[in-house]
Amino acid sequence: MKLFSCDHCQQTLYFENSRCVSCGHALGYSPDLARLATLTEPDEAGVYEVSSGNDRLRFRLCRNAREHDACNWLVAADENAEFCRSCALSEVIPDLSIASNDAAWRRIEAAKRRLLYTLFALRLPVQSRAENAEHGLAFRFLKGTEDEPVMTGHDDGIITLNVDEADFAFRENMREKMGEGYRTVLGHLRHEIGHYYWGLLISDSNLLEAFRDKFGDERADYEKAMERHYEMGPPLNWGETFISAYASMHPWEDWAETWAHYLHMVDTLETAKSHGLTVRAPASDRAGERIATDRLPLFDFDALTSGWNAVTLALNSLNRSMGMKDAYPFVLTAPVLDKLKFVHRLVQAPVISQVHAAA
Repeated sequence: MKLFSCDHCQQTLYFENSRCVSCGHALGYSPDLARLATLTEPDEAGVYEVSSGNDRLRFRLCRNAREHDACNWLVAADENAEFCRSCALSEVIPDLSIASNDAAWRRIEAAKRRLLYTLFALRLPVQSRAENAEHGLAFRFLKGTEDEPVMTGHDDGIITLNVDEADFAFRENMREKMGEGYRTVLGHLRHEIGHYYWGLLISDSNLLEAFRDKFGDERADYEKAMERHYEMGPPLNWGETFISAYASMHPWEDWAETWAHYLHMVDTLETAKSHGLTVRAPASDRAGERIATDRLPLFDFDALTSGWNAVTLALNSLNRSMGMKDAYPFVLTAPVLDKLKFVHRLVQAPVISQVHAAA
């Protein structure tokens, strides 16, 4: 995630800002421009003008911005749409008249916008079910009950998230119960979107055999694999070949965990680049040389992983200095790196642009 600046006063801004903290101007993010723009006063129809080079582009605020102050994305004024490209993907949301649901929904939508920022930056195909009924994407954020619990998951383009995952206490309790080192709303969304892209980009492609060579045969019975995982736990040596214990359950979960991890890497490294972070590489990696992240070519896998090793070492060291647990509780073994490289090559391949154009 890159940093932004106010067009009016050049104050540093964050992706989530809807108003400049220095000059007070209203802000709006355009996913098409990949820009957090300073907005003019709206006209009588609620339309704002944004300068883009020599052009003056016209936008409206997303309906969730206007009615709930819960979004900062823009909609092109000539589009027949009330919601922005992120909010339009939310097919079901919880009852917002309940304060806890409203707070959870805001956190989830903020995480979804971060997810989509990365997907758009990687030029991955993102279409709603209204745009593509067969292969479109939708999100359902549901509040469960004792009689009808909600399971987070993916099913044929529909991503369901239990809204309780936006509650820190609930999520931390689940993390401890499941023996996980990491559990976040954004992590859930990145994992589940990995299942979506497996179906969209791999299942019926010529990459399927290469996938099976790296991750295993996805035709293995999923229900039996899940039962075995929860009854017996992961293999004792799972850390040698998998990014997480959960990844060892089934090839589909290995893929989704690896995909999510790749999105963690590219987004965090873009943040480091935007801040101009320079870090010392681990001695075992590049002999302790300094790595300037603002010069990292993220399209190069070796450079990406070298930068990642250096940044996460610094990140964990900083956390330990604050008496906190490691922010990055993972180990990238050679087999895991090989799987990440498979994801990297898929994302960087020209075929992605062709799929996007044809979808």
